[in-house]
Amino acid sequence: MSCLFVRHAARASLLAAGCALACTVARPSAADAQSRLPATSVSTEALTLPATPASEENAASPSTEQVTVNGTRHHMSPNPDTANLFRHSLGYSAYSAGGVSSLPVLNGMADERVATFVDGMRIPSACPNHMNPAMSYIDPDAVSSAVAIAGITSVSQGGDSTGGTLEVNRKDPIFSSTSKLLVTGHVRGDYRSNGGGSGASGSLTTANDWLSLRYTGSYSHASDYHTGGNGKRVLSTSYLSFNHTVTLGVKKENHLLALTVGQQDIPYEGFPNQYMDMTNNRSTFVNGKYKGDFNWGTLEARGFWQRVDHAMNMLADKGGHTATTGMPMNTDTRTAGYSIKATIPLGRKHILGLGSSFDHNGLNDWWPPLSGSMMMGPDTFHNINQGHRDRLGHYIEWKAQWLPRLSTELGLRNDLVMMNTGPVAPYSWTGMMSMADAMAARRFNAASRGRTDTNFDVTALARWTPLDSLTLEGGYARKSRAPGLYERYSWGEGAMSTTMIGWFGDGNGYVGNLNLKSEIANTLSTTLTWHDPVNDAWELKVQPYYTYTHNYINVVRIGALSNGLSKLQFVNHNARSYGINSSGFVRLWKSPAFGTGELKANLNWVRGQDLVNHSGLYHQMPANGSISLHETYENWTGHVEVTLVKAKSSVDWLRNEPRTPGYALMGLGGSYRWRMLTLDASIENLLNQKYYLPLGGLSLGDYRATGVLSPLAGLGRSFNLSLSATF
Repeated sequence: MSCLFVRHAARASLLAAGCALACTVARPSAADAQSRLPATSVSTEALTLPATPASEENAASPSTEQVTVNGTRHHMSPNPDTANLFRHSLGYSAYSAGGVSSLPVLNGMADERVATFVDGMRIPSACPNHMNPAMSYIDPDAVSSAVAIAGITSVSQGGDSTGGTLEVNRKDPIFSSTSKLLVTGHVRGDYRSNGGGSGASGSLTTANDWLSLRYTGSYSHASDYHTGGNGKRVLSTSYLSFNHTVTLGVKKENHLLALTVGQQDIPYEGFPNQYMDMTNNRSTFVNGKYKGDFNWGTLEARGFWQRVDHAMNMLADKGGHTATTGMPMNTDTRTAGYSIKATIPLGRKHILGLGSSFDHNGLNDWWPPLSGSMMMGPDTFHNINQGHRDRLGHYIEWKAQWLPRLSTELGLRNDLVMMNTGPVAPYSWTGMMSMADAMAARRFNAASRGRTDTNFDVTALARWTPLDSLTLEGGYARKSRAPGLYERYSWGEGAMSTTMIGWFGDGNGYVGNLNLKSEIANTLSTTLTWHDPVNDAWELKVQPYYTYTHNYINVVRIGALSNGLSKLQFVNHNARSYGINSSGFVRLWKSPAFGTGELKANLNWVRGQDLVNHSGLYHQMPANGSISLHETYENWTGHVEVTLVKAKSSVDWLRNEPRTPGYALMGLGGSYRWRMLTLDASIENLLNQKYYLPLGGLSLGDYRATGVLSPLAGLGRSFNLSLSATF
C-alpha cells in the first residue's frame, strides 16, 4: 500500500484511494514549509506498521509540532520498476528499456537531464546503453518516499540537470518507544499473469530506543510478455533481479545516524529496443546519513560509495552467446561522493540554506575480443579507458515569508564539472574491418581530452495565496547540465561500434563529440491551484511552462547504416519546449452506507523543437492523461481507471522516430485489508487492446527474429495478485 502526499506551506494533506485512517506525523521543518513549485511525493511505506516506533524518532526533538493527517489507503502496484511510482506525477513519463530499468522523462527532458537521487546518491548509468539507471538499484517495496519536481527546482535539490529532480529515499530506521526490544517487519509476494512475473520482498527490524538494525530483501522475475490483440510474444523482455540491504541506525536526542550497506544482482535483463541485453549487473554500495537539530538550525550530511560490475551480450532471444558467438561488452565503475546541507533560520520570517556536494564517477568500458572473429578481435576494444567525471557543487538559498499570504525563494548554485579519459584502442589497428575505428582512435588519442565546465544555476520563485481556495505559484530557473562521459568520449566511427552506443532505443549509431558545451535551460513556469479549503473535497491544478535551451545536446547525421537507420553525432543546438500539466480530483460521495467515492484525473501535454534542424525533440510524449474512479468502504478499496494517449505525430525525423497511433486502456483494481494482511488484485489492459508505446522506440529484439522494424508494442491483458503481511 502506498500514499500520495501533496504538501503545502501551512498544512499537510494525504490523498489516495482506500479506507480512511488518521495518523500523526511531524510538521515539516521551516525550510520545507517555505513555498516552492509543487512537488508530488509518493510514500510507499506500509501504513499498517506500528505507528509508535516510527514517530518516536521525531519525538526526540522537543520543538517538533504534531499535526493530524487524514488519509486514505492506496493500492500497491505490482510493477517491479521503481520508476512506475511516479506515473501520475505532473509532467512525468518514462521511456521503455528493461523490465526494471525504464528511464524517466520530466516535461519532455529525459534521462541524464533529470537529476535522480536514490537515498541522496546521484548514480549515473554505467553502460553505453544506460541499462542500469539510478532507480533500477532500489526495489519499490523498499521506498519510503518518492518526490518528482518537474521544470523549476530549488538549487538545493540538485544541479547539473535541466529537466527536474526525482528523489527516492529508503525508510529511515525506526526505534522502540522504550528500552524494550522492538521486532517488526513485513513480507510481500506478488504474481503477474502476463509474462509469468513473480516477486517477493520483505524486511525485518530489531530495535530498542537508541539502536536499530533492519534487513530488506527482494526478488523479481518475469519471462517475455505478450501484446494485446493477437497475444504476440515481445522478445527480449525477460529479467531476474535480487536486492539485499542492511541498515544500522543510531539515535540520540535530536541526532540520527544511519548506515546502509547493500548489494544488487541482476543476472539477466532483456532489452527489446536495444541490439544488446544485460547479462550481469552487480552493484555494491555503502551509504551513510546524519541528521541533527541544533540551536542554530539543522544539518544533514551524507557520504556514499558504489561499485558496479556490468556486462552486456546477447540473450537467447537475440541468438545467445558462447565463447565464439555474441559480443561481450564489460563496464566497471566507481562512484563516490558527499553532500552537506545546512538550514539556518534568520528570525521568524527568513531561512538561509547552504550546501556543498561532490560526486566522482570513474568508468572503464572495454569489449573483450571474440575468439575466431575477424570483426571483433584480435585485441580488446577500449571504449572509455580510465574515464572520470567529477562534479563539485555549492549553493546558497534564501526563503522568506514576507506576508502571511506571500513568500519567495531565491537560490544561486555553482557546479564545476571536470572530465577526462585515457587513450583508447580498436579491436585491430591494421584490419580492414576495423579501419574506420582505427583512424578514429588515432585522432581521439592525439586530441586534448580534458574538459572543465563551469555551470551557474539561478532559481527565483514566488507563492501568493489571494484566497483560502486559490494559490498562485510561479518562477524562473536557469539550469545547466554538462555533457556525460558517453556523449563526450564515445569515439568509435565504425558501423558496429556506433550501434553499440545509444540509450535511446532507436537502433541508430552514435558518436561522441569532444567539443560539446554545457546545456543551459531557461524555464518559466506557473502553477494555479484551486481547491476546497474546508473539506478538501476537490482540487484543480494547472501548470503551464516554457523552456528555451542553449546548446541543447542533440545530433546531426554523419552516415547511414545497412538497415536504413542512421549514424549520428552529438552536437549542440538551440531548442525550445513548452507544455501544460494538470490534475484534479473531486469527492463524489461520503457516507457510512456507501463509503467514500472520488473521481481523479490528470492531463499532460508537451511540444519540443530543435531550432536548427526544425525536427521535434526526441522522446516527447504526446498528449496523455487518465481518469479514475476510486471507492472506499470499510476495509475494501476499489478503482476503475482509463488511460488515454493521443497519436504521436510530432517526431524527431533525424532519428527515424516512429509515429504511433493513439489508444485507450482500461484497468481495474481493488484491495481488502484484514488485520495484518492485505490482498491486492488488479487487471491491466482489461480489454486486451493492442497498442504501441510512444516512447518505446523500435522493437529490435523482434527485428532480429523477423527482419521487420516496428515500434515496440505494449503489455496485453495481465491479471495481478499481491499479498502482504506486517507484524
